[in-house]
Amino acid sequence: MSQTVLSLKNVTIYQDKNPVLTDVNIDVKHGEFLYLIGRTGSGKSSFLKTLYADLALTDGEGSIVDYDLNTLKEDDIPYLRRKLGVVFQDFKLLSDRSVKENLLFVLKATGWTEKEEMEVKIEEVLDKVGMKGFANKMPHQLSGGEQQRVGIARALLNDPEIILADEPTAALDEENRDLLLLIMQEQMKDKGILFVSHDVAALKNLCQNVYVLGAGKIIEHGTMDKLLSSPQTDWMKQFSALSHRESRGEWKWEKL
Repeated sequence: MSQTVLSLKNVTIYQDKNPVLTDVNIDVKHGEFLYLIGRTGSGKSSFLKTLYADLALTDGEGSIVDYDLNTLKEDDIPYLRRKLGVVFQDFKLLSDRSVKENLLFVLKATGWTEKEEMEVKIEEVLDKVGMKGFANKMPHQLSGGEQQRVGIARALLNDPEIILADEPTAALDEENRDLLLLIMQEQMKDKGILFVSHDVAALKNLCQNVYVLGAGKIIEHGTMDKLLSSPQTDWMKQFSALSHRESRGEWKWEKL
C-alpha cells in the first residue's frame, strides 16, 4: 500500500479568522498527482498556505510528510518545508542572481555546506528539467517557460516527498504548459504532487484525481473524464460543453 504523504480530515481553513474552506477531506499518496481546481478567490491559495504552515490549522485533522499540522511548532516549520517542494505562479527567482546562484541560495538556506555536493546537486536538478546549460544565465535572459523550469529544479533540490504547485502554468503558453506538466510528472512519479489551478485546459488530458472547489467547499471529485462527462456544477458544465466543441473541431481550447 502506498504511503500517505498528505491527509486532511474534516478541515476548515481560515484566512484572517474567516473560514474560506470547510469540510475538506483529501489524501495524497506516493505516486499520486492530485489536482485542486477552482475559480480565482475559491480558497486555493489559503489551502496551500495551510499545508506549508504559513496559516495555522486549528479546525480538523491534518498531516503532511509525517508532520502533524495541528501540533506543529514554529521551530519545526523550516524542517517541514525542506521535505516539500513548492512551485509558484510567478517563478520567484532572485533577479540579481544567476540560475546557479538562485539554487545555491536555497541549498545554503536549507543547511547544505559542502561546495562540491552543492555543485553536483545543482547540475543534477538542472539536467532533470532540461536546463543543464543555463546555470550562468540571469533570469531576465530566460523565457517564462525556462524560468518556471528553474522553479521546478529549485523545488527538487531537497528531494521532496511532495510538490505543492500554485498555478504554475498560469503565465505559460500551451507548449510550455504541457512540457512543464510532463516534467513534473516524470520527476515526481514515485512521490506526490498537489497541483492547484483554475486552468482546466492544462489538466483535461492528464487528471486522475481532481477536486473542484466552490462555495467554500469541495463540490465535485473524480477523474477529469468523469467530471467532464457528468458535470454537477455550472462551472464544470461550461468546460464540458467547450471540451465537446473542441472534439468536434469547432473550437480550440483556451484558458478561461
